[in-house]
Amino acid sequence: MVNLVAAQKPLLRGLMKMAGIRPHTMEIEPGTVMHIWVPCETIKKPNKKFKKSTTEYQITKPKPTKPIVVLVHGFAAEGIVTWQFQVGSLAKKYSIYVPDLLFFGGSTTDSPDRSPTFQAECLVKGLRKLGIEKCTVVGFSYGGMVAFKMAEMYPELVQAVVVSGSVLAMTDSISNETLQSLGFSSSSQLLLPNTVNECKALLKVAAHKKLWFPDRLHKDFLEVMFQNRKERGELLEGLVVSNKDIAIPKFVQRIHLLWGENDQIFKLEVAQNMKEQLGEKATFERIKKAGHLVHIERPCVYNRCLKKFLASLHADIIQA
Repeated sequence: MVNLVAAQKPLLRGLMKMAGIRPHTMEIEPGTVMHIWVPCETIKKPNKKFKKSTTEYQITKPKPTKPIVVLVHGFAAEGIVTWQFQVGSLAKKYSIYVPDLLFFGGSTTDSPDRSPTFQAECLVKGLRKLGIEKCTVVGFSYGGMVAFKMAEMYPELVQAVVVSGSVLAMTDSISNETLQSLGFSSSSQLLLPNTVNECKALLKVAAHKKLWFPDRLHKDFLEVMFQNRKERGELLEGLVVSNKDIAIPKFVQRIHLLWGENDQIFKLEVAQNMKEQLGEKATFERIKKAGHLVHIERPCVYNRCLKKFLASLHADIIQA
C-alpha cells in the first residue's frame, strides 16, 4: 500500500524548486554529512551528457545579491516539511537556506556528540562551505535552541535571530515542568511517538485547534518522519542540561521572539520571561489563535510578522 506522506514528498520537493531552492549534500568533516536546500542561483546543474539522472549540484559560491535567511527546523520533521509555507513567501527578497539537522532528512554523523552545540557547529561549518558570511537565523522549537547556540558562538556570522516555541536551553527544571504539565513521562514519549495514539497526542498539544486526520495518515507520518529513532533519542538526552550549568549569554544580535499565543509546550510566560532575561536587544510578538505550530497554523500572519522584522533589521544594517 502506498504511503500517503511519502507520496507527497515529490510534490513538496517540486514546490521548493519552483520557489527557487535546490537540494545539496556536502561533507562537513570526515564522517559528517549535511543535506541543505540552497538558492538555485548559488549552484549549477551537472553536465547531463555525463550524468543523466542526479540530484547533485555544484556550488558556485557567487556573492549573494539578497540578504540570507537560514530556516532551522524542529524535532518532528525535516527542513522543507517544517518550512513549506515560508520558503515561497520569503524567497523573492531573501536568499533562503533550509538545512536538515543531523539525523533528519539526509544529514548524518558518526560522531557520538548529540548536543545542540554540536548541531550548531556543524551547521555553521556547512554554511561557511557555502560561502555564507552573514545571515539571519530563524529557528523553531529544537531548531531555536540550535539558533541560539549559533548566535552565541558565532556572532560574526549570525546578524539576528528569530525564534518560535523554544528556550535558550532545555534545563532539567524546564524539562520536568513542561512534561508534567503536558502529562508525558519523558521527552521521547512526547517527541518520538511509536503509535497512532501517541502521534495524535503530540499533535493535540502542538496545535491550538484540534486537527483531525485519519489514522492511516498518522501511521504513514510515523513511518516517514520518525526515522533514526535511536539517534534522535540520544539527541533528546543530550538536550537537557543542569540548571547549575546555565548562564544567560550576552547576545550582541537583535533577537525576535515570535510566539503562538496558545503554545502549550513553551507557554507565553516562558517567552515573556526570556525576553526580560535577554534585555534591550530582544523583542517579543505574539500571534493569536495559534499554538506551538504557529508557522503552520497561521502561516500568513507568521510570514507577515517575520518579513516585517527582517525588513526592519536590514534597513538598520544599511543605515549603519
